[in-house]
Amino acid sequence: MILSKTDLAALLGAKHATPHSVLGMHPLTHKRSAGVVARAMVSGATECEVIEIGTNPLKSYAMTRLAPEGLFEVFIPKRKDVFRYQLRAAYANGEFRQFYDPYSFLPTLGAQDLYLFNEGNEHRIYEKLGAHVRTLGGVAGVSFAVWAPSASRVSVVGNFNHWDGRYHPMRSLGASGVWELFIPGLGAGEVYKFELRDQRGQVRLKTDPYGTYFEGPPNNAAIVFDPKTIVWTDAAWIEKRRNEAHKPDRPMSIYEVHCGSWKRMPDDADRPLTYRELATQLADYAVEMGFTHIEVMPLAEHPFDGSWGYQVTGFFAPTHRFGSPTDFAWFVDYLHSRGLGVILDWVPAHFPRDSFALAEFDGTHLYEHADPRQGAHMDWGTLIFNYGRNEVRCFLIANALAWIDRYHLDGLRVDAVASMLYLDYSRREGQWVPNKYGGRENLEAIDFLRRANDLVHQYYPGVAMIAEESTSFAGVTKPTKDGGLGFDYKWNMGWMNDTLRYFAKEPIVRRHHHNDLTFGMLYQYAENFVTVFSHDEVVHGKASMLFKMGAWHIAEKAANLRALYAHTWMWPGKKLLFMGGEFAQSREWAHDASLDWHLCQYMDHEGVRLLVRDLNKLYTGEPVLSRNDYNAQGFRWLTCHDSDANLIAYLRSDAAEQTLFAAVCHFGGAQREYRIGVPRRGYWREIVNTNSAYYGGSGVGNDGGRSTEDIGADGYSQSIKVTLPPLSSFVFKWSGGE
Repeated sequence: MILSKTDLAALLGAKHATPHSVLGMHPLTHKRSAGVVARAMVSGATECEVIEIGTNPLKSYAMTRLAPEGLFEVFIPKRKDVFRYQLRAAYANGEFRQFYDPYSFLPTLGAQDLYLFNEGNEHRIYEKLGAHVRTLGGVAGVSFAVWAPSASRVSVVGNFNHWDGRYHPMRSLGASGVWELFIPGLGAGEVYKFELRDQRGQVRLKTDPYGTYFEGPPNNAAIVFDPKTIVWTDAAWIEKRRNEAHKPDRPMSIYEVHCGSWKRMPDDADRPLTYRELATQLADYAVEMGFTHIEVMPLAEHPFDGSWGYQVTGFFAPTHRFGSPTDFAWFVDYLHSRGLGVILDWVPAHFPRDSFALAEFDGTHLYEHADPRQGAHMDWGTLIFNYGRNEVRCFLIANALAWIDRYHLDGLRVDAVASMLYLDYSRREGQWVPNKYGGRENLEAIDFLRRANDLVHQYYPGVAMIAEESTSFAGVTKPTKDGGLGFDYKWNMGWMNDTLRYFAKEPIVRRHHHNDLTFGMLYQYAENFVTVFSHDEVVHGKASMLFKMGAWHIAEKAANLRALYAHTWMWPGKKLLFMGGEFAQSREWAHDASLDWHLCQYMDHEGVRLLVRDLNKLYTGEPVLSRNDYNAQGFRWLTCHDSDANLIAYLRSDAAEQTLFAAVCHFGGAQREYRIGVPRRGYWREIVNTNSAYYGGSGVGNDGGRSTEDIGADGYSQSIKVTLPPLSSFVFKWSGGE
């Protein structure tokens, strides 16, 4: 035996930190004879030999078994250099296998890749770390790489080696902290994990942080998948998106969807739709309803259904629940073919403590802060990323880019931005650590968000970055060059909260809360807002959109909701509505059950749905609305002070006021006649009446429109007298004439 007893014990004990120094083929002088030595660890083999490639006839060299675990060695004298070879192993069942030795290949990662990664600037690190189907020197296999700087040994384990960490220990690439191994003969579909031994000797079985596909709980292993095999047909869509990159005036009406509960298959154990089933049905519905985008709640792999996808363990993998990554790509491609953009809810704010995933990955706080005052999320029991660590920042930025690169997404809605911006978020005094200036801002997280937004815009013009940010942090949607965070849009949480608080009141007391309707205009143009009623508003006892309405009877609740939606769609800003809200779902949303589609047979529900459809068509069909979503000159109050009437009225127009819309919203409980001042004489055609019988209302309205009278009101010399039934909103369009 040439192998030292120390190396032998380390290999057999799965403790060898530098397996490539002893396994594979190496030049060696043995007993004064120059030659090469070859060693291999082959699981289950009883015999093994080295086969020299390219010789005729083939030369073979029998190896000596050093240990019953399958460790073999042979010294081949009179050979100056290593040569190309395969291993031929015999097994107890009589089977023979011939294959290339994993330890005969050079590293698949170069010094420049590792340098950029350690500096936090390797934007495509997802193409290097993880598992990748490759061909090296004409040999097909899979290269594995993982960042674990404090591990003392890392192995790839899977069915191919009986999940035994002794058989495929990885090479440490120096100070980079990256471990690497190419295993020939493996391919797509192989199941694997990383087995790490930390500095205290504890063995940890971890899933691949860069894994592209995972099996479900309880095993949660990664599955080798090659995203380059996906076939796309949306080149024209991508080109159009790129060309429209600098047009924030385009209409966006977003339908937010939870893939597991939009619809389910009652004939098959109440299972959710697959990605492909969902694509066709959802596209048909969204196109009919006039939405422009689908926003899917988080689809990155997660073990617990009840987290709704917000506790991610596989950041680079579409969840297995609805199909394969290829199926998810088909979902996106199909929606693009139907003219629908796709936005993904992205979660870079935190990650769960599951022992198989990122938490204490290599035995240290690698991805998270060690200090719980910085690394523990108080609200969700999760861990906070260490945004100041280069490799962590690289991981997250690459994650954003990978979703857009691999799956052609049109936007990322970034979850829980407020929790990232503030070090004292949801913490009491003494529970947080100030920044280097003594302030509460998380400077590293702010820098990360700016970099992520800039790089997404640099690489993928036209892709939208949307912030869920609930505070008054300044400049969320300002460009980074102007000191902002660089997002394209921000959810308008303040307007949503104020408006829903108002509508929760019964009409008789709403006059005391009129400010809730009007306050939002004071900051409306401070950011590029999306007006949202999201999933967060219809869970945890908050009631459905319908049952939020301050009324006793369903018909009155539906009237309230119709009036609210018309106001929402006429208010400046892009739109987002969570599924079920469009047909006035009665119960709160449940992640494990289908929406109550049967309600659409009843007019109180179907009428709301028809109204939302028509509001979408109005918003997308009248460019003056979307083009002036962020133009303060495109909005003007007509009346905003008549709290006793529970009424607001405002104008939406282009800068030249060639196209004029007047929204008149009456949220009181009694019918009234009301005079509204308008800036132009002529006929104002009634194009929306939420009290129309078509939508389930009483049918009282304004006979299709009103002509102005030379009676001054609201600062104008002419006005229209309108009939306002209870709980109703109207939209009038100026049609010219005298």
